Amino acid sequence: ARGATSDRALAAALADDDQRQTRQLGVVAADGRAAAHTGSECLAWAGHRIGPGYAVQGNILAGEAVVAGMERAYLATAGSLAERLVAALEAGQAAGGDSRGQQSAAVVVERVGAAAESREGVDRICDLRVDDHPEPIAELRRLLGIHLVWDALRRATGYHAPGRYAEGAALLRAALKRHGEDAALLYDLACFEALAGDLSTALEHLARAVALDRGLRSSARVDADFAALRGEGG
Repeated sequence: ARGATSDRALAAALADDDQRQTRQLGVVAADGRAAAHTGSECLAWAGHRIGPGYAVQGNILAGEAVVAGMERAYLATAGSLAERLVAALEAGQAAGGDSRGQQSAAVVVERVGAAAESREGVDRICDLRVDDHPEPIAELRRLLGIHLVWDALRRATGYHAPGRYAEGAALLRAALKRHGEDAALLYDLACFEALAGDLSTALEHLARAVALDRGLRSSARVDADFAALRGEGG
């Protein structure tokens, strides 16, 4: 808040800590500048890597290859921040991970301004955790896949009330291309297409959604978005 650099903020946090040589800490400022500390008494292997926009650190690791692999994966991966972070975790595990084995994994992402875009009114846009699992990072990846589909549905909803149906449909088509066939994505895409007047394509996508999840059939029968498909409203 006082405008300190990452290095100075890190130093201030550790200055009065008489156990700082047992600590490990990474910090990334809003401008992307990063700093990290690995105390001399951290358990081997312990170390860190920093660069513009990231800090990666770990201790009791299989070796330096773990943080090096995480750094490479983070820099090489496209997509959202959550996807890049999970890719880094996967790479770290592939390089040996924690020398004691696996138990838990988590990813949390916040974005300034996101609160104004959600009914919840919070800036946290991704909050996933696996507390106990034989393969927690693999399970985290599965949960992230579910989250990304849900997030696309959430963002598309913002185009419904204003009547910007073509834009909502375009967002959902992009999500389908990226994430593969999903009943909920297909159903909502059909809604937007029906409202936009593209009835034949809407019918195709609705049929595919129902084929994947027959429970959607009853919803479609009464969904106001499909009034034109049912020949209602003139």
